[in-house]
Amino acid sequence: MIKVTAAILIKDGRVLIAKRKANDKLANKWEFPGGKIEAGESPEECLRREMREEFQVEIAVEEFFGESIYRYDHTTVHLLAYLAHLEKGELKPTSHAEYRWVSADELDKYDFAPADKPFVEKIQSSRVIE
Repeated sequence: MIKVTAAILIKDGRVLIAKRKANDKLANKWEFPGGKIEAGESPEECLRREMREEFQVEIAVEEFFGESIYRYDHTTVHLLAYLAHLEKGELKPTSHAEYRWVSADELDKYDFAPADKPFVEKIQSSRVIE
């Protein structure tokens, strides 16, 4: 099982979602950005590092949002999601095909990776985005 993080990054009543590249294991699936937790790294440190690497921005990690465990064919993922907001920088994706800022109501229009789907439902039901 690998532990990974996801940022529920909120700005102006919208949440950031990112589309995986066509050559990724979960090709063309949408996700909440983040990545694998490295040895000795906290989930919050991981999210800040991943957002610097994948989008060249600084974020503030806030409260824990939830977790999801999903068994893919190639591995089992334990996904930890945190609410976050942008502190500094303009998004410049380096690891994704594209990204979008979307409202809670728009999330249903996107084909999310299975491990991320519980967070779509929680965002829509919790009214975390106002």
